[in-house]
Amino acid sequence: MKILKDILYKVSVNTVFGDTNIEVNKVVFDSRKIKENGVFVAQKGVQVDGHQFIEKAIGLGATSIICEDIPTDKKEGVTYIQVEDSNIALAIIASNFYDNPSLKLQLVGVTGTNGKTTITTLLYNLFKKAGYSVGLLSTVKIMVDDIEYKATHTTPDSLAINMYLDKMIDAGVEYCFMEVSSHGIHQKRTEGLQFIGGVFTNLSHDHLDYHSSFAEYRDVKKSFFDGLPKSAFALVNIDDKNGNVMLQNTSAKKQTYALKTLADFKAKILEKSFSGTLLTINGTEVWTKLIGEFNAYNLLAIYGTAELLGLEKLEILKLISELDSVSGRFQYIVSEDNITGIVDYSHTPDALKNVLETINDIRTGNENVITVVGCGGDRDKTKRPKMAHIASQLSNQAVFTSDNPRTENPQVIIEEMEAGVSPENYKKTISILDRRQAIKTACKLAQAGDIILIAGKGHENYQEINGERHHFDDLEEITHCFNQLKNS
Repeated sequence: MKILKDILYKVSVNTVFGDTNIEVNKVVFDSRKIKENGVFVAQKGVQVDGHQFIEKAIGLGATSIICEDIPTDKKEGVTYIQVEDSNIALAIIASNFYDNPSLKLQLVGVTGTNGKTTITTLLYNLFKKAGYSVGLLSTVKIMVDDIEYKATHTTPDSLAINMYLDKMIDAGVEYCFMEVSSHGIHQKRTEGLQFIGGVFTNLSHDHLDYHSSFAEYRDVKKSFFDGLPKSAFALVNIDDKNGNVMLQNTSAKKQTYALKTLADFKAKILEKSFSGTLLTINGTEVWTKLIGEFNAYNLLAIYGTAELLGLEKLEILKLISELDSVSGRFQYIVSEDNITGIVDYSHTPDALKNVLETINDIRTGNENVITVVGCGGDRDKTKRPKMAHIASQLSNQAVFTSDNPRTENPQVIIEEMEAGVSPENYKKTISILDRRQAIKTACKLAQAGDIILIAGKGHENYQEINGERHHFDDLEEITHCFNQLKNS
């Protein structure tokens, strides 16, 4: 049992009605999950205002209400706490409720448009190989040392974050690597957490359905670095023009990485192929199984983070050479007919461009590149024509198809994509609504030596259509197609 006044420590409180010296056994922001002697935090969300559910929460056993607007009809025996911002209050209360677990381990947050999952996952793998107990909070999964939990958001809600961090403390975890999304920062889910370091990857077109402008999207990312303490490090990709922006107002130790400019951590690519990349990091050669310039940036972020956390340089390079690619990130298979199939999560214009440029840079030029790509429904519509333009421009053949249409008409999504295709590329594109059929068509079009890129879903093993998730795995589909080709 916790005491209400204790979990309110550091919360900006405007007004109190009732007794704060009472026991609480649970904190929730979903009224359906309340229990006797529970605390209900009423948040003003994007779609729903939690203040509408205060009475319901009290009826189910809530004895404490945290809210921005005090109800006119206050119930006897219930404590009401008025706060400036319920999102911030929830995050701080969540940390206090779980005894501030972020203070008891080394927590590193990774933010940016692309690369977050790869960097956090490979840091987890690297530190595990180095013999440490490690935690991971990522888009793909949550790891409490060796125990895996399913991930539902890039950045979980603040209660879930602290619950998992608390589990990590119990499991003896020393380091935790966490994806920090712009949604998570904007909704204050990371407030109250103590980060030992922050990493910035890059910034490009994404989430403009949520953020009002690119400038707002950038500034939300920047606010994460603004909040880092002096004891932390801020490691940024200085080749991205927004890297310096992230460092403008931070109190943290400023560190940089780059391929093209002077930086604290510098890499140079020497050789590249579909089997891996030879590069130098701060002057020392290392071979890695990861492919492409974008992964060279990811490896630099990993190397820099590991060194800043105290690992020895040569040990880091040895461990980097042992790392495998992350599920759904430039994951490839080769058919018996020597057709290469690549599955990648590239769901933003910049990510798709990076992957296709990597493929075109490695290939000899005698083979064709066939790209299967779609765009998600109920998300930023402005990137749809851009994705289609890039796919048709950088591929010999582009197959537009359904991604996760959610509640939108997939045919309309494809038509919005087609609007971005330049006239000279029309002949290189076809549209096939059914994703399975689109992948089969790409396989039939491919000849020996050709490369098929299936972009947009990566690790996801479902398609979301009208609120329902149906099993669908791009890697399974192309593997099945290759097996059919073998047996035909």
